[in-house]
Amino acid sequence: MRKVILFICLAACLFASCSGGSTDSNDAKNDSLPLLVIQVQKCSRLYTTEFLVHKVVTHEDKLKLEGSVFEKRFSINLPLGERKIAIPMNATLKGFVDFSNFSIENIRQEGDKIEIILPDPQVALTSSKIDREGVKEYVALLRSNFSDEELTAYEQQGRQAIIKTIPKMGIVERARQSAANVLIPIIEKFGYKKEDITVSFRKDLTDKDITTLSEMPQTGK
Repeated sequence: MRKVILFICLAACLFASCSGGSTDSNDAKNDSLPLLVIQVQKCSRLYTTEFLVHKVVTHEDKLKLEGSVFEKRFSINLPLGERKIAIPMNATLKGFVDFSNFSIENIRQEGDKIEIILPDPQVALTSSKIDREGVKEYVALLRSNFSDEELTAYEQQGRQAIIKTIPKMGIVERARQSAANVLIPIIEKFGYKKEDITVSFRKDLTDKDITTLSEMPQTGK
């Protein structure tokens, strides 16, 4: 009889130990979430993709004679009063995800499964430079050459034009995918299996959203 009671007690202890082990595993994962947040925050501004862009900015203007005769307005393009310029420029775009404000609210966990909701990816125009050797210009006899101030203004227009084309480049989607590829190995180190990890995004971005999330330096380099 004592042997039977001892056996039942041992079985009960073993069952409690196994059940407790499973709970401890989930509890350990829950307890590790703050550490996971800290590890992700360390990524800070994670640059995940880079695009090199070449663009030619063109400008044309004409010297005009304007006035009025017998209360009728006139405007005449003057001979030898035309200017044209083509400015090749190179720019670098970098897609990134900013994890500085990443928090526990970006994580959803259910059992062994975990979902990471990434912040919106962004794009930075990190540099732009005029290829001055490649500049082509025509200045008529009655006109002055293009000034450095005008060239700077045209370069600014070129950068703005590049920003507007970002939605069509696919750079945001690449930034998302690259960010996921970086995060998954980090999450696996906290005991999650790759098939149990989901990396998602707050929403699908429209072209307007992407343009808004794009940065541009104040001056070219």
